[in-house]
Amino acid sequence: MGSSYSTPAVHQSVVFPEFRRNLPSMEGKVVAITGTTSGTGKLCAQVVAEQGGQVVLLNRKSERQQNSLKYLQEKVPNGKFVSIDCDLQSFDSVRAAAEEIKKRYSTSGIDVLCNNAGIMAFDDTATKDGYDVQMQTNHLSHFLLTRELMPLLETAAARTGEARVVNHSSGARKFPPGPLEAKYLGKNGGNLGGNAAGWLVMNGPRWIRYKQTKLANCVFTFALHDRLQQAHSKVKALVAHPGLAATDLQVTTSKQGGMGEGMTSYLMCMGQSAEDGAVGLIKCVCDPTVQSGEFYGPSGLAGLKGPADKLTPESACTDQSAKDMLWTESLKAVGGDDFAIKSM
Repeated sequence: MGSSYSTPAVHQSVVFPEFRRNLPSMEGKVVAITGTTSGTGKLCAQVVAEQGGQVVLLNRKSERQQNSLKYLQEKVPNGKFVSIDCDLQSFDSVRAAAEEIKKRYSTSGIDVLCNNAGIMAFDDTATKDGYDVQMQTNHLSHFLLTRELMPLLETAAARTGEARVVNHSSGARKFPPGPLEAKYLGKNGGNLGGNAAGWLVMNGPRWIRYKQTKLANCVFTFALHDRLQQAHSKVKALVAHPGLAATDLQVTTSKQGGMGEGMTSYLMCMGQSAEDGAVGLIKCVCDPTVQSGEFYGPSGLAGLKGPADKLTPESACTDQSAKDMLWTESLKAVGGDDFAIKSM
């Protein structure tokens, strides 16, 4: 690979082929996925379509959006795809996307909301809403989207017996060590440590901010699970992580200055294919046996690669004070009422 890292490292898929052969039909299901222009989200969209599901592709309007839609349509000629503009760096765009989904699926509901999209180790900048660009993209906008689409998830659950919210975390949730902090969820974009990446991977301010977003994905999942269980809801909350999967995420991070190209190349030699990294996410979306509150991801080689197993979440993911704080700060950020979760 050399010192440059301009395309994802190539790894042979080990886990994915056998996993793929045993997936159930998704016929009749509607699955909305954020971030399907590359990586795990694109793979998840392709697999769901191949299994007969209708896929709602939620991406920022761009040439990549159009190219990825064309790619998916070519890979799955009979696939059912609906593309809706959704810029996760804008709460207004997320609300508009949610309204479009509500109009299209008011009768059937949606079976799965897969909050997959994410950015990694970006500059210390604010969105137009005033929040850290990583936190708004990776967590806050997904929190908003989930709240707005909860009635559609409940509609599908009442019709079929279940629906799912699937969040996507990362091994970075653990590094550097420490709890979820309210300041990263607040309107502090551009004032959260600066742009240093640190001399080791995942130890500079860029990585601290990223870690906070990935920890937030987990804390959100378990806080939502609690509320769904209290309401005896048939909607499930699940979370996955991809291990060290070779996708465009690392390419973008390298270009953004989050990792040196040589370090990125070296690190990704220890990774796994994008397909293997997508197994946990796809399992949470498609597997009929998964239960609310479960966490799936590679357990081999320090969580970097291997089969997607059911994991025991760290205490930082399930701490009650963290769950309460995240819910309060997230509602403050997105505005409006709390989730309206119906008792079933």
